[in-house]
Amino acid sequence: MKYAFLAALPGCLLLAAVAQAQAPATPPAAPSSPYRASATKINDLVHTKLAVRFDYAKRYLYGQEWVTLKPHGYATDSLRLDAKGMDIKTVALMNGSTQQPLKYDYSDQANLRINLGKLFKPGEQYIVYIEYTAKPDELKVQGSAAITDAKGLYFVNPDSTVKGKPVQVWTQGETEGSSAWFPTIDRPNQKTTEEIAMTVPAKYVTLSNGRLVSQTPAGPGLRTDTWKMDDPHAPYLFMMAVGDFKIYKDTWRGKEVNYYLEPKYAPFAKQIFGNTPDMMEFYSKRLGVEYPWNKYAQIVARDYVSGAMENTTATLHGEQVQMTDKELIDREYSSESVIAHELFHQWFGDYVTAESWSNLTVNESMADFSEGLYAEYKYGQDAADAHNYRYAQRYLGSKRDVTKNLVRFHYDSQEDMFDLVTYQKGGAIVQMLRTYLGDDVFFAGLQKYLQDNKFGNGEAHQMRLAMEAVSGKDLNWFYNQWYYGAGHPVVSIDYAWDAAAKKQSVTVKQTQPGQPFQLPFTIDYYVNGKPVHQQVTMTEATQTFTMPLAAKPNLVNVDADKTLLWQKTDSKPLAEVAYQYKYAPRFVDRAEALTAALAQQTTSPAARAVVMATLQDKFYQLRIAAAEGLKLDNKDVAKAATPTLRKLATTEKEPHALAAMLNALGQLKDKKDEKLVANELAGNPSATVQGAALRALGSINPSQALAKAKAYEVDAPGALTSAMLSVYAQQGGSAQWAFIRDRFDAATGQSKFRYIGPMTQVLGRLDDPKAFSEDITRLQQLATTPQLKAYGIDKAMVSALQKGAEAQKGKPNAAQNQATAEAAIQAIQAAK
Repeated sequence: MKYAFLAALPGCLLLAAVAQAQAPATPPAAPSSPYRASATKINDLVHTKLAVRFDYAKRYLYGQEWVTLKPHGYATDSLRLDAKGMDIKTVALMNGSTQQPLKYDYSDQANLRINLGKLFKPGEQYIVYIEYTAKPDELKVQGSAAITDAKGLYFVNPDSTVKGKPVQVWTQGETEGSSAWFPTIDRPNQKTTEEIAMTVPAKYVTLSNGRLVSQTPAGPGLRTDTWKMDDPHAPYLFMMAVGDFKIYKDTWRGKEVNYYLEPKYAPFAKQIFGNTPDMMEFYSKRLGVEYPWNKYAQIVARDYVSGAMENTTATLHGEQVQMTDKELIDREYSSESVIAHELFHQWFGDYVTAESWSNLTVNESMADFSEGLYAEYKYGQDAADAHNYRYAQRYLGSKRDVTKNLVRFHYDSQEDMFDLVTYQKGGAIVQMLRTYLGDDVFFAGLQKYLQDNKFGNGEAHQMRLAMEAVSGKDLNWFYNQWYYGAGHPVVSIDYAWDAAAKKQSVTVKQTQPGQPFQLPFTIDYYVNGKPVHQQVTMTEATQTFTMPLAAKPNLVNVDADKTLLWQKTDSKPLAEVAYQYKYAPRFVDRAEALTAALAQQTTSPAARAVVMATLQDKFYQLRIAAAEGLKLDNKDVAKAATPTLRKLATTEKEPHALAAMLNALGQLKDKKDEKLVANELAGNPSATVQGAALRALGSINPSQALAKAKAYEVDAPGALTSAMLSVYAQQGGSAQWAFIRDRFDAATGQSKFRYIGPMTQVLGRLDDPKAFSEDITRLQQLATTPQLKAYGIDKAMVSALQKGAEAQKGKPNAAQNQATAEAAIQAIQAAK
């Protein structure tokens, strides 16, 4: 699963300084959350056969199920199935074609407890028939920041009341939502083959796991599609989707590779998903395990409750992946990476599944790692390093996640496992292991893990044993500190040159609480332009490494591979920082040099020189970071940067980099740039560039920007809409409020979060009581959303409401608006 909310969190800028990261606190001595054991296996799922039809008016599913099971280790005469909020009509044991009614208890509307009427021995198969009605919209379930709802089965616009919105049905199983639409043992350590017959309106297209084996008429206007999955997979990976989709057919090694999109986006299917066969080929070769399933499909659904989901052979994406040709102009790998992430899950997550939610990271850390892996192959080392670095900074910058173990057996809900530790920290740890073992051994270890556990389950220890088997190395130390321990190293690095002895020393000091981390890394000493490599392993809290050299080095580069996950304070002088930018080979080398230079740009000409060089770096994301980091309110910085920015604004071809240049020019608020900015707004095909031009115009000529923004209200791609929201938030008032309000109300799921900023910023200028009250109501709603409260949104909203109320002073309706704000603040503070 791709955790879209993480990407939307504030404070995740590419070059967020590591020094600003939160040092890990000492974990509590005794976990406060309960111990979560792996699910005990009493019965094993073998085969699940379903026949379902949909009641669009009631939002019900009418189902028949024939589930084949067998006792796992001990004889049993009972069966427990997860079944959430259903009406159970019939429960029977199948004797051939005859149904033998069974006694059952379903008093808690969650656990279907069945008396089998006889004792079955371990391995002895039996079939239970169940007729039921699933009523997902009547369930009282709670999602998380990662998966905002957990009702399993979703009807989108089923009564066609929303004009222009398609009618769809789709499912979301992870974590334990499948049991909201069919009775099952809804645990990740169960595996079952599958057959689903869906009776649907004949005008619609269906998709499910495996292959479509038949399509037959089922009465007036109806059709039954039967999908069959011959290889076992976990119940949470079952899926269905029904709707008006256009199918673009692709292939890989003779297997079907299909893309299902709404008709509007169908012409762009190849541009959106076209790299999928290339990814399948690359991953198959790199892992030494061919894509293990009989087909691969990707479908885009409306109102999806997360980023994307790796249902076996049939990934479901949220609508953010759908783009028109205009939007595709601005597409970056960070947008495409979700396709790589979900595909890699077909090996890590589907083929071999985490045996418990405690071990979720063996699914998600691998998928996060895969994003950088494909970027490295397809777009180059800089692209991969930038992607991995951004993810690492998200984790290092977190305040609430740094004390959690990667594999953790204590949590309140399995939904709590979807966080920056499981994903971003996990991906960084996998990359560290790759660096330590080397590519040949590392990928051989992944191959062994997959082959040893195929169609089964795995946990971090199985990954460790596979890596130890192929490497011959003991890796308990690595897994104990990174997988079964919390936090990360916090270090300071100091240097000393002994001219008499011609020795360079490097002292690394770990200052985090608890035991020091064992850290293998490389130090590069640059003498006369050439690096001398030193492999070291840090095992103590403070350790000094020395290297005899012919002359004082121009640069000492600690962790030359730039894969260690640590928070560091480096005392490197600015001259070495400049040398590092020019000569060290990795993206992170240049990124760190830029960060150091940006911190000194207002006082040091040498630092400004590094920043000016980075404005023209070979990799566009560093050009962006340099432009975004300029302190243009400083006259020396402005004098140095303005000519370069103006030149680059006429020569830069990469849309996001050009946008960064325009945004920087906007900060200068110089009328000389108004014509350039206006021309880009009117004539550039990139919505990202147009958006930046509109923002810049908002700084240079606010009234002109406010007037021009209205022309784009009807049909503007996302980046341009964001710029309009920014202009309205900065300069707009009650006249522009309706646009912000309507866009927020039309947004669903995580896409609502993008409107938090504009709604708080415009609040103080809404002197109309009706508009002010509407804004307050929506901010209060966000402030009391459980999955956002975990990130402190309630406190941020209280602060925003207080500022909005303060800004009302002196306005005609100040008293009424301030009273409205105060009432909302009290309600937020009172909410549990």
